[in-house]
Amino acid sequence: MLNSKSFLAVDFGAANLKLAEFEPNEEGGLRLTQYAFKTLGRDGMQESTREAAMLKALQDLLAEQPFDSKNINVCAPGFHVFSKFVKLPPVDTSKVTQIIQYEAQQNVPFPLEEVVWDYQILGAAPTGELEVLLVAIKSDIVEGLFRTAETAGLKLSLVDVSPAALCNAFRYNYGDLEGCNMLLDIGAKTSTLLFFDKGNVYTRGINIGASSITQDFSKESKLSFEEAEVLKLEKGFVSLGGAYEEPEDPEAAALSKISRQVMTRLHIQVNQTVQFYRGQQGGAAPQRLFLSGGASIMGFTAQFFAEKLNLPVEYFNPFRNVQIDPAVNLEELSKVAHSLGEVVGLGLRNLAHCPVELNLMPKSSIKRQQFGAKKPYLAATAFCLILILYAYGWFYQKNAVEKRVQLEKLNASLEPLRKHEPLLKRATKDLQDARKEAGHFGVWIEERPQWANILAELRRVMLDAESEGKSKFGRDTGVWIEKVELRSASTLPLVPGGVNPVAPPTRTPRPGGPGNRQPPPGSGPGPRLKPDPATEAGTPGQIIHLLCRGVDLTTPKGGENTEFAFMVGAGLKANPLFDPVNTGLVGVMSKPADYTFTFEVSLALKRPIKP
Repeated sequence: MLNSKSFLAVDFGAANLKLAEFEPNEEGGLRLTQYAFKTLGRDGMQESTREAAMLKALQDLLAEQPFDSKNINVCAPGFHVFSKFVKLPPVDTSKVTQIIQYEAQQNVPFPLEEVVWDYQILGAAPTGELEVLLVAIKSDIVEGLFRTAETAGLKLSLVDVSPAALCNAFRYNYGDLEGCNMLLDIGAKTSTLLFFDKGNVYTRGINIGASSITQDFSKESKLSFEEAEVLKLEKGFVSLGGAYEEPEDPEAAALSKISRQVMTRLHIQVNQTVQFYRGQQGGAAPQRLFLSGGASIMGFTAQFFAEKLNLPVEYFNPFRNVQIDPAVNLEELSKVAHSLGEVVGLGLRNLAHCPVELNLMPKSSIKRQQFGAKKPYLAATAFCLILILYAYGWFYQKNAVEKRVQLEKLNASLEPLRKHEPLLKRATKDLQDARKEAGHFGVWIEERPQWANILAELRRVMLDAESEGKSKFGRDTGVWIEKVELRSASTLPLVPGGVNPVAPPTRTPRPGGPGNRQPPPGSGPGPRLKPDPATEAGTPGQIIHLLCRGVDLTTPKGGENTEFAFMVGAGLKANPLFDPVNTGLVGVMSKPADYTFTFEVSLALKRPIKP
């Protein structure tokens, strides 16, 4: 049976995975029940293989020794974390979040939509400014931690970062120290430097770690990274300078020189940070240095920093105020205790309020956890729905049986009537055919007077034109139709109403005059009527083409015949039987001959005439 009080803390470091199980003790403090280490190897330092390496290491640890709890707090390594201290002007508490979000947009080196970020107000400076720790980590890194924990069968509750976990562990164990104290955690890829001074905290990440020693030695000795790492752990130490003799072992000598070079670079960064802390942050001079991290136990590391910084150097003991279960081997624990600061800081988060409380849980993972917590309720809901469906099914099945009995009785009473079904179908078909034929007759009857209506309208329009012409020209007028043709489309261009002919009509001499020979009607150089561009391509539908003849109205002024023809065309355009757009004068108006002239009209029927 799982212990509901215990919980796990996992530090996903660059080179090692560290796991510890804690539980609250009787005094409300922290008790370590067991712990485990697993090396990630070089795969843990490469992004493409890191997640798989973490999952395998975690699964191996869980398989090698039983852990009572499945609840887990995890810590992201320092090289994945962006952290920065910012100072905010004294503002109202309600505006702090808005200002910090602006600071995050200005300082985080990634778009905010790609990261998970959090902040902690650490206190106020003497000037009233707020001192804020801002941390951020890319969302896909945190998602990888979630996938690793869930695949291993664990429930992730908290995502912390290395600087914050170290801070909480140090304050819990060394809160009684006075003055300014430094903690230098030397990891595989990065190092973290923290300052503790009268309740204030300041931290900085340094991109120098012990893997640099392995890489440089691997290149110099032509060994693989794994072989160089083994030799570094067996023979590595930090050279103390020219006053000391080199070891006879050439590999140890090479390692000591490389280690000193790397540590020298680290010391330069530490020294610059101390100067910045004292100058820009207004901090006090450090009084002592604590070392932690896997690389800190390399031989003479403490002596090197004591000499360079001229400070007393101690190793950080994260279990100073933590109760150790009797089942834990203290001798073995003492060898690795300096590397377990992060897991102790993670364990403290489950006890009480900590100085730095950050949680980089992405919204997607929180929603996934919330959905997981709702699964039992969803399962219960699904079960209830199944019961409801079963009840409905039982009811409808019973109802269906009753309906089937009634249907059989109904079918028995309908059987005699089905014999008459063929006769009914034939009668129905005959009725439909009769209705269809009656419809055709109705259409024919309706269309019979169409020609009569068209001719009546033509007569009315021409009588109206004669009356209007007589009134306008002061003399008798006359117009009649000589030829009617029904066409499928207009081939002659129309003339827009109201447009004058291209050339004005001229008076034609009377027949019999000297040298005057009249051209036949419809020919000769009479005035050509202007075409309508909208109908030059032909008009779809049916067209009635009329050849009209009118009494010659020509006077010396000229243009009377054309004007009269336009009167006839305008009357036809306005008639509701014809399409006004495609109805009008077409072709060429003939010169007057035998006291008459001819013109042509194209009528576009709105309703086609069926043959």
